[in-house]
Amino acid sequence: MKLNCVVVDDSSIQRTIIAKLANNHPGLHLIGDFSNAIEAKSCISLNNIDLIFLDIEMPVINGFDFLDGLKTKPQIIFITSKAEYALKAFDYDATDYLQKPLSVERFNASVKRALDLHILKKDIKEEEGDHIFIKSNLKKLKIFTSKIKWIEAFGDYVRVVTEDDSNLVLSTMKSFENDLSRDKFIRVHKSYIINIDKVERFNSKFAEIGITKIPLSRNKKEDLVKALSATP
Repeated sequence: MKLNCVVVDDSSIQRTIIAKLANNHPGLHLIGDFSNAIEAKSCISLNNIDLIFLDIEMPVINGFDFLDGLKTKPQIIFITSKAEYALKAFDYDATDYLQKPLSVERFNASVKRALDLHILKKDIKEEEGDHIFIKSNLKKLKIFTSKIKWIEAFGDYVRVVTEDDSNLVLSTMKSFENDLSRDKFIRVHKSYIINIDKVERFNSKFAEIGITKIPLSRNKKEDLVKALSATP
């Protein structure tokens, strides 16, 4: 596993040093190094970045202002020559705070912390699983999306069928379509949304989930074929 990272530092010397350390580390994949926050922000918007090595004192936009402008924040390792920024750095939930000049040992220890944290967050996410909340019989229920088999229009309600049970929800099919992952769920009929992982067989008219045959709209078979072929 490697973390995609970028280096942002206005000092060309320091930027070169950090980039070299990143390139030499087996746990990092350096996407780019930048002298200013504007160029870095453009790169981050186009790539999946896990970690930023970030200088604090930079012209025009400093490191803190740069982070304030990001919608989603990767892990941050601050790199600066001044210790007085440390407290504020950790207000930004920094993974680590390195003071210049850098040592290889301290850099590697910081990267290990980032790698460990990345694995921990991934494990927690997998353990919790993607889920939605539905309101049924005046109760709010947590439903793991991996357990949903299909969703069916049921008059003014929607019936959510899972591996364990089924629940009627006062909602619309469109609302569920928006809430569920397009990679895992597909609307195959005006009255049905199915979990493509649960499909066992299908033909031009039906998708079979267990003993249940879900009708396919005439123009939805091709969409289902594409979705199933894209599933690893």
